[in-house]
Amino acid sequence: MLSKFEQSEPFIHNRFILTHETKTMTAMVVIFVMASLVMLWMASLFKLIVGPYTVSKSKTPFLLEGDGNDEKRRKKSVLFVTAHPDDESMFFVPTILYLTSVCQLDVHILCISTGNVEGKGYVRKEEMFRACLVLKVPIGNVTILDHLELQDGFDKRWSHSLLADIIAQEIGTHDVDIIITFDDYGISGHPQHRAVHYGVRTLLMEKAMYSQGQPDKTVDAWELISTSIIRKYSGPLDILYSILYSLWLGKEETHCFFSKYPHMCFLAMGQHCSQWLWYRKLFVILSSYAYINTLRKIRL
Repeated sequence: MLSKFEQSEPFIHNRFILTHETKTMTAMVVIFVMASLVMLWMASLFKLIVGPYTVSKSKTPFLLEGDGNDEKRRKKSVLFVTAHPDDESMFFVPTILYLTSVCQLDVHILCISTGNVEGKGYVRKEEMFRACLVLKVPIGNVTILDHLELQDGFDKRWSHSLLADIIAQEIGTHDVDIIITFDDYGISGHPQHRAVHYGVRTLLMEKAMYSQGQPDKTVDAWELISTSIIRKYSGPLDILYSILYSLWLGKEETHCFFSKYPHMCFLAMGQHCSQWLWYRKLFVILSSYAYINTLRKIRL
């Protein structure tokens, strides 16, 4: 008779073979999935670079494709309203580059705070000026506030009416036609990103604040749409859903900007040396906002 060990040996051998085969199959599946994602990533990046700059069902003039030398197009003045230095580089690069390089519009940026929560406000201010030069926004078109009631910090609450007053002054100074800012979630949920949105919304509800005695004065406002966390960190892979949303899925008036120079986001954010930590480098690489911006018109 065979011993118990000899009887169990074939079972152990077969179990080892099955375990080995399972591990091999799992490894093959993982490799296939990773290879597929890399191929999709590269294909999406190629689509961004060789495809159109924009996709839209909007009829707003500044969003239409056309000759950048068109006189009416050059007379448009666009104001980006952000909360902190580096917001322009982390979230709005595809839109800013399109407006400055393709449309050749007069682009202004109003940053509500110096980001002085760590005592680096002056440093961050200078860093933002350098980043804006990378994005082809003249330093003279960049305003960075250091208002006592509008300081950086999660626990600092900003007055919507005060923000509306300040934005109205900026509109009057630069004869602004279009405002671009965060939506009501503010991409990351930061309370001051959200406050900026509601400041703009408060302004729009009181036309007298920005009309400056011009009854025919109109200002269009657009918000950068916040996405789910999966889309947020899908990089250029988000291009398909963004196109579908802009053309068919979204019921609102939307417009999608694609960056043909994704590295510009990395270069612009790199000017913010005090903030250029490893996780922000990773964010810029993985974030869909470095490659694609989808704007939605703000409706009251």
